[in-house]
Amino acid sequence: MRISLLVNDGCFASGVAALLDVLGTADAVRTEVDPSIPAIETVLAGPKRTVRLGSGLSVATQRTLTEIDDVDIVVVPAMGTMTGPATEAALDSRAGRALVRALRSVDPDRVSLAAACTGVFPLAASGLADGRRVTTTWFLAGAFRRRFPAVSLDLDSMVVRDGAVITAGAAFAHIDLALTLVRGVSTDLARQVARLLVIDERPSQAAYVAYDQMAHDDQLVLAFERHVRKHLAEPFDVAAAAATIGVTRRTLERRTKQALGLSPLGVIHRLRLQQAAYLRRTGDLSVEQIARHVGYANAATLRSLQRRHR
Repeated sequence: MRISLLVNDGCFASGVAALLDVLGTADAVRTEVDPSIPAIETVLAGPKRTVRLGSGLSVATQRTLTEIDDVDIVVVPAMGTMTGPATEAALDSRAGRALVRALRSVDPDRVSLAAACTGVFPLAASGLADGRRVTTTWFLAGAFRRRFPAVSLDLDSMVVRDGAVITAGAAFAHIDLALTLVRGVSTDLARQVARLLVIDERPSQAAYVAYDQMAHDDQLVLAFERHVRKHLAEPFDVAAAAATIGVTRRTLERRTKQALGLSPLGVIHRLRLQQAAYLRRTGDLSVEQIARHVGYANAATLRSLQRRHR
């Protein structure tokens, strides 16, 4: 099996290294696990012979971006950006456009496509993820949804497979992505690599998502969030809340869905659960008292929602 990593200047160094190390380890031990497992060859393709990664490390490429037609899997590591504007600027740069063109040249009926973190942005820009479910770095969800409305975003999962497209979440989810690729070759090999490299199973990135840091700049949704925080302990009427901030319920539902992928009620639950977690960490209130502080009638309701969210 031949896997090509598409690298550009500024790529997230540890993401590239994680992919190389996990896949390299898999190839090194595959014959010990099962001699019939095919070789795993990893090649770097880029716009020039030497690519300088985001940390200042340099890697030598073996191929150009136009020489990826004979591989089995094309992988896009993270671009190394940390904000929505920086990610979109990298995507719109000359190097970013070249990367998107390279992806568009891939035949998805023959080649699998994979990406992690901000690397999912160029994959989405290629159009190859349209109509599919993907994941990406959680704190750029708003920017992703605005730019790629034809792609369904799943922030709960660490790795999402939809047909020939495999995507992974933020930063060190490159490890999870690499292990998923190995699992596609052999589950026994993936298990052995996980043991050797001490990789714990992390099926979801939901536990890492800080709701109040999910980047978006929709002023209407921000006004709704502020209103919810002021009235967390009170019974909530979404229509009344929408009227208070000067919009219809339908408009509010559309805007929260666009900005956060949530219904207004989903936003309320997330904010209440966030406040409940804060009260649990910083005080000595009972679960029953915390439930009432965040607007739930009893502890059983709060626990049920916490389990569902996890």
